[in-house]
Amino acid sequence: MIKPIVKDQQLLAKKAVPATKTDRPIAADLIDTLNAHQTECVGMAANMIGSNKKIIIARLGPLNVVMFNPQITAKSNPYQTEEGCLSLIGKRPTKRYQKITVKFFNQAWQPQTLFLTDFAAEIVQHELDHCNGIII
Repeated sequence: MIKPIVKDQQLLAKKAVPATKTDRPIAADLIDTLNAHQTECVGMAANMIGSNKKIIIARLGPLNVVMFNPQITAKSNPYQTEEGCLSLIGKRPTKRYQKITVKFFNQAWQPQTLFLTDFAAEIVQHELDHCNGIII
């Protein structure tokens, strides 16, 4: 189901709680909502659609990848950039890393590890900031 985008910064500033297997239906809402905003958005965190769970979705090339309880385990090559967000107006400066390794559970609740670089890595870092209550 397409959900409205949360813009309340007090809600967005709350740190997400870990997801469980019972939270898997949230993935469908993230997929539907991201697809509805595909022209202006490449990723979302569950708190952006009203669920304070540690779940994100990132459009990585042609694929929408849902990550439950994602955690960056390695990062390198820091750089400064500007990012926008569907929940915020305008762009803001932020620090990102060009290369990251992220561990998470997929929709079948299987552990996964991805090595991401460049824009794909930036998307995941942005969404993880949402999970950690960090507003760029």
